[in-house]
Amino acid sequence: MAALNSLKDMSRFQHRRRIVIAIIIALILVALLTIRSAWNENWIHEYIEDFGISTIVLAILGRMWCTLYIGGRKSSEIVRLGPYSMSRNPLYVFSTLGAAGIGMLTGSLTVSLALAVICYIAFQFVITAEEGYLEKVFGETYTSYKREVPRFFPNPRLYREADVLSVKSSMLYRTFTDGLVFFVSYPLLEFVEYLQGQHILPVLLRLY
Repeated sequence: MAALNSLKDMSRFQHRRRIVIAIIIALILVALLTIRSAWNENWIHEYIEDFGISTIVLAILGRMWCTLYIGGRKSSEIVRLGPYSMSRNPLYVFSTLGAAGIGMLTGSLTVSLALAVICYIAFQFVITAEEGYLEKVFGETYTSYKREVPRFFPNPRLYREADVLSVKSSMLYRTFTDGLVFFVSYPLLEFVEYLQGQHILPVLLRLY
């Protein structure tokens, strides 16, 4: 019964995480309806957009990398290998990176930084709730992990690899599907740029 309750609790946290990501992206897209890059007619704009796409790809691959280590095991053990040896919340790190990538798709570095900060702050609330749960379930094992591994920003010097990995394919597919929501922002933002260029949507801010 205790194991079942733990599984339900972790499932609730994971569902909350997906909701947080979806809400953040929705708010971002709404906010960007009136923002345009000050570099809009400049080659720098295109370079920032291209880098944003690369950043989103990295974020999706990073999230899948995390799932290779944590998929289906977060409620039953403390994983301290791979990305989880450098940061206790690498999945959130890559999600924040994805938010920065979305910001770059506007051609504005200011927007990219702002979205990354907003995402980081939002995830702190989810992380705090998860930490309370993990401390209750795993006790000193998790407390020791907290002392030795950073909460968010990775420390590459702590990296430890696993010799063998086992992963639930359904978890990997779900993480990949969840990550695709970052790509959805690209055609939407391109359409917003078109509407702004046609003066259908007002441009209230131009940011570098």
